[in-house]
Amino acid sequence: MSDFAASAAPDAVDLSSTRVANAAAAAAAAFTAPSAPAVPALAIELQRRAYRLMHTAAEMAGLYEEEKAIAARYVHATARGHEAVQLAAAFLLTEHDYAAPYYRDDAMLLGLGLRPYELMLQLMAKAGDPFSGGRTYYSHPSLRRAGVPVIPHQSSATGMQAIPATGVAHAIKYFESVSSEQLAASTESFKAKHAQLTTNQSLSLCSIGDGAMTEGEVAEALQMAILHQLPIIYLVQDNDWGISATGREMRAMNAYEFAAGFPGLRRMQVDGADFGSSYKGLTEAFAHVRARRGPVLVHAKCPLLGHHTSGVRREWYRSDLAAHQTQDPLPRLRQQLLNQGVSEADLTALQSEARATVRADWAEALAAPNPDPATFADHEFASPTVTEEAGERSPSGADKALMVDAALHAVDDILREFPEALFYGQDVGGELGGVFREAALLAKKYGDRRVFNTPIQEAYIVGSTAGMAAVGARAIVEVQFADYIWPALNQLVEELSKSCYLTMGKFPIPAVIRVPIGAYGGGGPYHSGSIESTLLTIRGIKVVYPSNAADMKGLMRAAYLDPNPVVMLEHKGLYWSKVPGTEDAKTVEPATGYVIPLGKAAIAQEADAEKLRQGETALVVTYGMGVHWAKTASRNFPGQVEILDLRTLNPIDFDAVTAATRRHGKVLVLTEEPLMNSFAESLAGRIQRHCFQSLDAPVFTLGAANLPAIALNVELEKQMLPSAAKVAAALEELLAY
Repeated sequence: MSDFAASAAPDAVDLSSTRVANAAAAAAAAFTAPSAPAVPALAIELQRRAYRLMHTAAEMAGLYEEEKAIAARYVHATARGHEAVQLAAAFLLTEHDYAAPYYRDDAMLLGLGLRPYELMLQLMAKAGDPFSGGRTYYSHPSLRRAGVPVIPHQSSATGMQAIPATGVAHAIKYFESVSSEQLAASTESFKAKHAQLTTNQSLSLCSIGDGAMTEGEVAEALQMAILHQLPIIYLVQDNDWGISATGREMRAMNAYEFAAGFPGLRRMQVDGADFGSSYKGLTEAFAHVRARRGPVLVHAKCPLLGHHTSGVRREWYRSDLAAHQTQDPLPRLRQQLLNQGVSEADLTALQSEARATVRADWAEALAAPNPDPATFADHEFASPTVTEEAGERSPSGADKALMVDAALHAVDDILREFPEALFYGQDVGGELGGVFREAALLAKKYGDRRVFNTPIQEAYIVGSTAGMAAVGARAIVEVQFADYIWPALNQLVEELSKSCYLTMGKFPIPAVIRVPIGAYGGGGPYHSGSIESTLLTIRGIKVVYPSNAADMKGLMRAAYLDPNPVVMLEHKGLYWSKVPGTEDAKTVEPATGYVIPLGKAAIAQEADAEKLRQGETALVVTYGMGVHWAKTASRNFPGQVEILDLRTLNPIDFDAVTAATRRHGKVLVLTEEPLMNSFAESLAGRIQRHCFQSLDAPVFTLGAANLPAIALNVELEKQMLPSAAKVAAALEELLAY
């Protein structure tokens, strides 16, 4: 047993659980002695390349410390101690694969062919940073480049990368599964993607730390990888540290033992500080996945030789550095190469070459320009595909449709037309087709590889769309009730919303997230919530909220065609027009292909021109159920109320809001949400700021009571929510102002 392995043993004996003690011992035993021979079949040239790049990574880390006044202006971490396993993984990846490197994986990036100069541009947040143009941290890559695996955006949030990386593998599996009949009817681009992925046995590599394996979202990813037998390798780099917390404090087992609880997941251990052990083990893992025998988890024990990050320095809390340094992969590989006949002079030359490259690249990166401040807002969204209303909204002879049917037909049209489209979520597959029957029989029609159920995993449902999009699939997913979207917010905020902006537009995420929302008829505290204000604090996503069947169909198609993440909020009380006063939600169904651009409001009801001329009118700005409350309430004031249906909450059609405000001078902003600190209050303030001189009264607002949940009892529910009567009372006061 090595010195480092021995140093781990006392922790193990103090643990109360034999199972945990065994796990700790297994982790320690994964290390080989520093002088262990290389794997016999390993080519010398491959080891020489690894040695040069290990020194490159080490020289970079050393230079960053030497130049910390410059290098540590922004936080960074380096690969010191992890270089061997990272390079082994890099050498086995191909340009047809997909990779999710972690924030400590700069050696892996060097192994993929990136220059130190390129990483330094990111270190110093320079304009030429090829990943983000100076917008994100060091070793947070995102890349589409010939000869290099596709590297989608990954955040710093620990463990979050497992779901998007698994979504990548899920998309690969889907493209491979397409039948010859389906393929024959597909587009040329779909056929080309199918051929690329299948011919090259593409896979997804997810790099992750052992501490991050304790995140619940990692378990969601593993479940789906096994359920669908996806082509993915989870490379777990275990250095026994979080930040200042040790493995003993953070986990009851290491990743290798944890994986034993997932039948169908092959698990392996390698010595991550030994290039030969790492390369041999990963070669086996890659071969297993490329042969499509299912997912693999590789647990690699590594020393941590550098700081946790430049901002959390090792001398502040580390007492085990000497033990870790005995496992430094550089001297180990050096001795192995000497044992195989490589000369001291040759190795010294490789080291000198690495040092010279790093120093020259540093000087070049220092001189590189900073980003142009004028570009700070570029790439918030990818440019929309749909910019004008198109198709037939009210085709001759068409029947009226319920909103729920319009949604179903819109998705049906999309699945029929676009072979890359998938639809999944809780209960949307099989016979049921969703608890609201909004996907009825689609699984029967398109098969369970395109329309399928997921476990109760909101994070996977939402986060996997990022991986799907990186490969070329386009997901429509459903969160069953708005009240249950909260577990998905990690993925929505950290991965989906930031991807386009932080990758300079390389990885926008086209995804439709359907969310049934709103209260009616005693749904109670967990099936009645309104969440739009929370969603609207997330920059980089679009939020749509239709109020009738025609808009539902047109907006659903636009949401699918949009290259950005779109949340479709669909009011349950409008699905079937059973709630009194919602009859207008049922409309003539538009023709196939009808589309409405996102960000365009519509006048749901006009005021009388003469009353408008006489200054006797008011405007209601609203959306969803609010449109129908306002229509019912306006019967008390014939011709005096214009209703503006926002339809899209982000991007909002503020031009339409201001134009309508200036026409009427009196405005009520109506929402179903609790009013305090809501989108409605924010909009009211914005109207007052921009239209103050046109107003004849303060901007009125009306919403639900400021309470934490909707009560189950229907009479209590009525007291809490807006209603036509409450809207009428507000309008009466506003019109009389």
